[in-house]
Amino acid sequence: MNRRLAQGYQGDAHASTRPETVAVVALGANLGDRAATIDEALRDLGRMPLTTEVRAAAPVESVAVKPDGPDAEAPAYLNTVALVTTRLAPSVLLSYLHAIEARHGRERRERWGDRTLDLDLIAYGDVRSADPALLLPHPRAAERDFVLGPWLVVDPDAVLPGAGRVDELLAALRGRGAAGDANEQTGGRA
Repeated sequence: MNRRLAQGYQGDAHASTRPETVAVVALGANLGDRAATIDEALRDLGRMPLTTEVRAAAPVESVAVKPDGPDAEAPAYLNTVALVTTRLAPSVLLSYLHAIEARHGRERRERWGDRTLDLDLIAYGDVRSADPALLLPHPRAAERDFVLGPWLVVDPDAVLPGAGRVDELLAALRGRGAAGDANEQTGGRA
């Protein structure tokens, strides 16, 4: 018998020795029982292997964003951000996020369409990637109040790699629109 099998398979040895990294995951839902889905998705994040902590902000409601901009006629989103402390590689983490979405009925039929659950990997430590399969940090994170606001709640010193401090990005984003403008709480898709 293979010695590794006899000792019990522990997964990829490289993954288990990877240092812990804090990943930023945006969660959103605008179909079904949004709050229950977000709660269950947060529990799913905590059950991932090589993950030691998940901290999330209280969810906020936001207007759906479609390719043409905010859509007040679409079902409203419930959004939050979770900080996930993990040793999973970014690509493996992204695969787990897609599996969690699928478990909650996510269907990828329409770009920026309504969904039961949307999980976006916003940042993974300081990692930067231009690979189309894994863009890091998320290319539209600095434009999304529904990402920056909750992120700032769970990490007041947060920095979006390559863009700057989250508090400054959020202040600039909110300062661009008039009071009550759709920029204040437009959401759904990071």
